Amino acid sequence: MTQTTADFLATVPLFSGLDRPELQRFAELTREKSYPRGSVILFEDDPGDSLFVVRQGRVKVVLIGEDGREVILGVLGVGEHFGELALIDDRPRSAHVIAMEDSDLLVLRREDFRARVESSPSVAWSLLTELSRRLRRADDKIGGLVLLDVPGRIARLLLDLAEESGGPAIEKALTHQTIAQMIGASRETVSRAMKEFQDSGWIAVERRRISVADRAALERRAQVRV
Repeated sequence: MTQTTADFLATVPLFSGLDRPELQRFAELTREKSYPRGSVILFEDDPGDSLFVVRQGRVKVVLIGEDGREVILGVLGVGEHFGELALIDDRPRSAHVIAMEDSDLLVLRREDFRARVESSPSVAWSLLTELSRRLRRADDKIGGLVLLDVPGRIARLLLDLAEESGGPAIEKALTHQTIAQMIGASRETVSRAMKEFQDSGWIAVERRRISVADRAALERRAQVRV
């Protein structure tokens, strides 16, 4: 089992730059936990004592308002991780994390992760690179929410997700409701825009899987209009 975990960690960006012995050490420190669909993995304000890596399934990182409204900060699939901020600043969790489907996660305790970081500069550098990437994406997302209309936000989201997937097909299956919660819009507005995109030939949808068919058109739509 440890050998298999090491192979998997080699595919995770945070760990992919490590040599085999270092991957093996991390694999020996992880434990696997399973969560059924709909279960809460972390609550906002929980103690931040572990890093989680998605090994199977999908999870969403969400904020829930006092009125019960849910805002999705991100949808994470296989090989993606969460909880790394708490490993650095010792502060409580900043959002809820909920399983969108049956999911298996690798869990690495803060003390174990820190010990490996202190003995391996390559791990620290990988963490800094990942945090930098997330900050840049957060800046782009904030800018889009402020400056773009709803179709523009959808276009930007689809382009970002396609880039994450490494091709025109978006690997993460997303409902219109999930998209709406990710960009701060109503499901009805998202459905209308998605139909317009599909009718215009900008996207293709098959069995809830979205593919970018006309990247240039989506990029034009994702530009700020003045």
